[in-house]
Amino acid sequence: MPSNNPNPAQPPEKSYEFKSILLVDDDKQLAMALQWVLADQNFLVDVANDGAEALDKIREHEYDAIVCDLMMPRLRGDQLYLNACGTRPELAGRFIFITGFAADPQIGKFLTESKAKYLMKPFPIANLVTCLNELLA
Repeated sequence: MPSNNPNPAQPPEKSYEFKSILLVDDDKQLAMALQWVLADQNFLVDVANDGAEALDKIREHEYDAIVCDLMMPRLRGDQLYLNACGTRPELAGRFIFITGFAADPQIGKFLTESKAKYLMKPFPIANLVTCLNELLA
């Protein structure tokens, strides 16, 4: 039987591609705030509150990018990076570190040697979104 509907269903004009992000920070309030902001920017955001939890998640799931604090309990961000890249080498260029300790000689050396992107806390949220968009382009 022919349809009387003159406007058959049309596919949406714009489709969204969601990128999966692992957000790692021991500051639970900051992690929650960043999770909401990034979700509002069409990112699928998973959260870990320390490096050990993050490493477990990296072993179980695939992420397009990882936003990671450097100074955390149980497993610091630099140690997480080394372990994660050993587990999933494709993640080597997919980290963005957030830190208030870039002036620390050991942290500075790590950031220089890894050539990883990083943002100094506190940072404008727009800078994180821009950095993620550039990384994932």
